This record gives sequence, C-alpha cells and structure tokens, in this order.
Amino acid sequence: MDPCPFARILVGNLALRLPNRLSSSSSNSSFTCDVKLAARSSSYPTQTSTIPLVISESSVAPDTSSTPKSLAACFNLNKSQIDKLLQEKQPKNNPSLEISIYRARRHGSAGSGGVCGLLGGRGGGNGKFLGKVTVPVPVPIPELMEYLRRGEPRGVVIHNGWVKMGAAVQSEEVFVTVRVESDPRFVFEFEKEPECSPQVFQVQGNVKQPVFTCKFSCRNSATDRNLRSISSLEPSTSRSWLSSLGSGEKDQQAKERKGWSITIHDLSGSPVAAASMVTPFVPSPGTDRVSRSNPGAWLILRPGHNTWKPWGRLEAWREKAGSDALSYRFELVSDTAASPSTATPVAAGSTIGIKNGGKFVIDTTVNLSPVASPSSSIDFGSGNWSGSGSTDFGSGIGSPWPSFLPGGFVMSSTMQGVDKASRPEVEVGVQHVTCTEDAAAFVALAAAMDLSMDACRLFSQKLRRELRQPSQESVL
Repeated sequence: MDPCPFARILVGNLALRLPNRLSSSSSNSSFTCDVKLAARSSSYPTQTSTIPLVISESSVAPDTSSTPKSLAACFNLNKSQIDKLLQEKQPKNNPSLEISIYRARRHGSAGSGGVCGLLGGRGGGNGKFLGKVTVPVPVPIPELMEYLRRGEPRGVVIHNGWVKMGAAVQSEEVFVTVRVESDPRFVFEFEKEPECSPQVFQVQGNVKQPVFTCKFSCRNSATDRNLRSISSLEPSTSRSWLSSLGSGEKDQQAKERKGWSITIHDLSGSPVAAASMVTPFVPSPGTDRVSRSNPGAWLILRPGHNTWKPWGRLEAWREKAGSDALSYRFELVSDTAASPSTATPVAAGSTIGIKNGGKFVIDTTVNLSPVASPSSSIDFGSGNWSGSGSTDFGSGIGSPWPSFLPGGFVMSSTMQGVDKASRPEVEVGVQHVTCTEDAAAFVALAAAMDLSMDACRLFSQKLRRELRQPSQESVL
C-alpha cells in the first residue's frame, strides 16, 4: 500500500522592522509573536515564537532565502484536513496565516530567553500588542497537489518577503517565509490494546490491511535468564541495560513492574522488532510513583545476525504530584564500528497527560535536540542490517532528512488515558521507512510508549489483568 498524503505549512525567517522614529525607543525591548493558521474548515492551535528586531530602516532580514533557516511555526495537515481545505472553492475562504506581534521589556518574561517553541500560548499575556500581518495561503497549489498525488516529499514557497502591518508608508513590517510541503506518511493502527496481543493494520483512507501481529508477555525468571544468555552476544552497552533483568530474581518485597515485552511479527510469523522492559518501573522511596530520578526503561530491538540488536532506548516516569503527566526520553542507539555503543537523544522534555492521554511525537524540524543540528547524520532507518530487504512500505525516497532542515517529522503515536481503552495510531514519515523492519521498529516503540502509561500508574492503583504476572495477583 502507498503512504497517506500529509502536508506541512512551515513559517520561518521572521524579522520585525520598525520605522526610524520607533527604532531607538524599542532597542531595549524584545518581541514575540503568535502564529495562527486561520481556516473555516478546521481549527489549528496557535504557536508562539520570538521575533528578532531589525533596527535600521534600510536593513534586511537576517535570512531572506526562500527556504526557511529558522522556524517559528509548523502546521501539520492530514488527508481529511487537506480535503477540507480543497473544498474551499472561493478565494475568500482560503486559509491564511495571521502573525500577531507583541512587545515586552527584556527583563520581562517574554524576553528571558530563547524561542518559545511550537507551544500553544498567547504572546499578548507578556507584552503590548503592536499589530498583525496576514499572509494568504492559496488553495489549491498546483505543484503541491501534484507532489501529494505522487507521494513526493516536495515543497512550494508561497511567500518570501516583507509584509506591512498598516497602510502608512513608514509602518512596521514583518519579514516572513512561508513554505508548504508534501509530507507523506505511513499510518498504522493497533486492533486493540498492545497488552492484548493485537494485530496491526496499515491504514489508507477507509482501507485497512493487516501487516503485523503483536505478542505481549510478562517474563518469568526462567525467561529472564534465557534473555540474559542471548545478551552476552551483544555489545557492552546493551548488556549493561539488559543486566537489570536479573535484579528481580531475589525475593524482593518492594512493588515493581518488570518483565514486560512485546514482539512484532510480520504476516509470515517472523519476528521483525521487539520492545523489552529492561529497567523495572518501581516507586521512589516513600511514594507510590515512578520518579524522574529512577525511571523505568525499554530497549527497542531489531533482528540482526541471528540475534537481537538495540535500536533505541525509551525511559519514562511520572512527574511530581499535581502535574499528573507522563514524561519520557528516547534516544537512538548506535552500535557500528564507526560509532561504537553510543546513544543520541531524539525526544525529551515533553509530557503526556495521564488522565486524558495525548500524542508521542518525534519531530526534528525544530532545534529541540542534538539530532536537529546541521552536522547531524542520524538515520532512523535500517542502516547496514542485512535482513529480508522487504520494501512493502517504501523505497527510501530522497535523503535521510528532508530538504527544509536537517530533520523533519519522524513519527507520532496516539495514547489514551490510563483508564481508557487505547488503540495507538502510528504515523511514520515515509523517508524513514525503507523496509518492513523499519516500520516494525516504530510500531514497537509506539507500543512501549503506550504500555509506559500503565507502568507509571500509581502503585496504589491496580493494573489490568493482562499486565499482571501470577505472582503479582496478591500484590498489585
């Protein structure tokens, strides 16, 4: 099956230019902006960023290239949202980008540091409203529609220049670059909760096709010993993580959630990825919650050379009382001759509501982690693994990173709250899937993330039956 069409609207290269009469009085001020995608057919969250000031009237923006080098906002559109935009026949109904500018003193909260990032919020709460500029987003864009039809990750610049805030000749101006990109993704959906050993479907529109099966298990001590014997063939990094599996063999009275694993099989029954809980989830002393200082951890594994090889490591914990949120950290593992036993952080610092759930996202479009730096060469794909070589899901379109920035959308998966039935929906950028095993690794990661919601449940609460070992029936 082909990937599903997605599109992104990227807003960057922002700069504010003031008339000479206002420049001197504004030199000690900092500025923020709210970026909103206004459309009649859909609602999109407002995103907030800082905006640099250009003092001289004759100055130009720091970067006026047609490809944004600094990103202020990124709006992701799925097929349903794209279709709704295409139904807007009248030009007056086309969506537009609204950029609202606010001023605040540098010692104020708005000027305390770097970019606010792609978080919802109102810059007006931190300063004085200066004005707003509007950039139309013409729909349809013929070139983009062709890229969407072909499933090509290509983009079109629809604006690159100055926009006046008012009608006066010497009014304030904002420089902005707006780029719309095709961003095809593979979409997968779990038939039911990961702990119920479900099938996984690939989804395209209303068509669902089974592609994987999952096998969830709670390991016992014998299984732990077998896995440790396999781990003796692994590099030292993975051995150190897997060694924690044996720590629970002693008669421990403390509560702990351990030994969970989920294996992803293709339709022939061959294992193509796995997620293994390698550090138990245990409550911090004197509490009933997993803390940041002692998180539980999963190792995401891929098959290679008749054994399992580490691909990524996921840590999860529950924030302090009152926040009611799950925090996580994910890093890619490299075990090659050129870079032995190293790990690169990919996603960290985000939270997901325990009660209402949310979305786990890896998106390196913005500089949220070292993986987004220009010198990065991280590849989420299959590397040098010499497996089946199946290309059911893609053919490695383009380079490992899209042309917009050395990064881009990688994956996302939905998560429900702990008391709700969760059937994760997983999206994976097409450029990160070159074979079946690539897709399976992301599916395993999504399953581990979903299971972490239960693993981080307060220890005063009982787990559902599928997650409990027989020996835990009287304890949890």
